[in-house]
Amino acid sequence: MSRNAAISRAKSHLDSGDFETVLSQLVAIPSESQNPERKLQLVEYLDQLRSMLEALGCDCQVLAALGVQFLYAERIEDPSLLTVLGYGHGDVVRGMEGSWAAGRSPWRLAKLDDRWYGRGTADNKGQHAINIASLRAVLETRGRLGFNLKYLIEMGEEVDSPGLREFCTIHKKRLRADLFLASDGPRLSEHRPTVFLGSRGCLTFDMSIEARDRAYHSGNWGGLLSDPAIQLAHALTTIVSPTGRILISEWLPRGLPDSVRRALAGCIVDGGPDGPEIDLAWGEAGLTRAEQVYGWCSFDVLAMSCGNPQAPVNAIPPTAWARCQLRFVVGVDHEDILPALRRHLPKSGLDMVQVAPSPDDGVFLATRLDPEDPWAKWAQASIIRTTQKAPAMLPNFAGSLPNDIFANLLDLPTLWVPHAYPGCRQHAADEHLPTGLAREALAIMAGLYWDLGEPATLPAFQRR
Repeated sequence: MSRNAAISRAKSHLDSGDFETVLSQLVAIPSESQNPERKLQLVEYLDQLRSMLEALGCDCQVLAALGVQFLYAERIEDPSLLTVLGYGHGDVVRGMEGSWAAGRSPWRLAKLDDRWYGRGTADNKGQHAINIASLRAVLETRGRLGFNLKYLIEMGEEVDSPGLREFCTIHKKRLRADLFLASDGPRLSEHRPTVFLGSRGCLTFDMSIEARDRAYHSGNWGGLLSDPAIQLAHALTTIVSPTGRILISEWLPRGLPDSVRRALAGCIVDGGPDGPEIDLAWGEAGLTRAEQVYGWCSFDVLAMSCGNPQAPVNAIPPTAWARCQLRFVVGVDHEDILPALRRHLPKSGLDMVQVAPSPDDGVFLATRLDPEDPWAKWAQASIIRTTQKAPAMLPNFAGSLPNDIFANLLDLPTLWVPHAYPGCRQHAADEHLPTGLAREALAIMAGLYWDLGEPATLPAFQRR
C-alpha cells in the first residue's frame, strides 16, 4: 500500500484500455444541453455516472432544482476526516455532425496519432472520467479513500448552469465540505500541469441604436440623417482603444496583486501548433501575456449588424446592434459594469446608445483563491512530487465557470486541475484529448487524492 502504487494503478487503467472503454461509453451519449431534443440523453448520462460512482461505494441520488436534475453522490468514511466536494458536467455543446475531419462522428470515440477524438473528450466527460478513475485507483490501493467524498454532476453547464445556484442554496448543508477539487478548462499548455484557483467573471450585453422605424435613401437623405452604424462604431471607440486597452476605469481592477504577479511569473501562453499567433501590440500595456489573460480584464465585440450585410442597398439603416462581452477579474464590481457604461456614453454625446444585458446569457462572477493560500501550496507540492514538474499556478481561469457558487455560496477553497489543453478544440469540430496528457492527469489526480487521505500532510482547516 503506497502512493506510488496508487499512481501506477491509475496509469494502468489507461494502459490496459479500460479508460478508453469508459470514455467511449460516455462519448456515445449525445448529451447536448443546447438541443431540446436531447432531454432523455441528459438523463441517460446521469444514470451512467451514477453506476460509476456507486462502484466507488457512494450513495447516489438524483435531485432537482427548478425542474433541473443533478446527480449527488457521497461516501462518508468518518465524519472527523476531511470532506472534499468534486464536480463535473456531463452535458456538451452541439456535436456538429458532418463537420469533423475524415467523416468522424462526434459520438464515436476515435483514436488517431495518440489523441482521442469525440465530443466531450476534453469538455468535460474526459476530465471527470479521469478523476473518477483516479479515485478508484486510490480506493483499490488503500482500501479506503482516507477522506470523505461528495460529488456533484450537472447537465447544463453549457447553457449557463440553470438551477445550479438554487440547488446549492437548497442543499447547502448537504454539500458542506472543507475543500472543492474539480477539473475543467485547459492547462496553460499541453505538457505543463496546471492548477487554477478561480475564474474570470463574464458579462455579455447588447448595445443598440434605434434611430427610426425604417431605412431612407442615402442619396436623398445622406448628410441629414444620423447613421446608427457610425454612431455605434464611435461608441465602441470610447470603450476600448485601437489596441484593445479598456478605457472605462470602473471595468478594471485597481492593480495586479503581488501574489498574482509572482504566480504568473514564468507562465507562457501557448496554444500549441493549432493555436493562433498572439497579436503582440494588443491589450493592456505593461503586462505580460499571462498577466493580460489571467490577471486582467478583456472586452470583445462578439457580433455586429446594421442594414443587410448579405444584400446592401443604398439606404441609411434605421438601427445598429452589437453584442459585447466583458471578462473581468476580482476587484471589478459586476453590479456597476452596465451602469458605468451608461454613465460613460453620454460624456461623448452618445446618449442615443441603449445598453441591456444579453437575453441569452447570465453573469458569471469573478473568483480567485490567493495563490499563496495553503491549499494552493499543498496542491503545487503534490503535483511536483508526482510529475517532477512545477505546475502553472493560475490565480484564475481565463474563461468563466460557475465557481462563485462553490467559492462564495458554499464558502470553499477551490482548486481546479484541468486535463485539457488550449488546442483541444473544445466547442468545435475535432475536439480531442491527447492520450499522454490523460495518462499524466491520471497520475496527478491519484497523487492528489492519495495525499488528501494523509491528514498529517494537509493544511490546517476548520471543520465545517
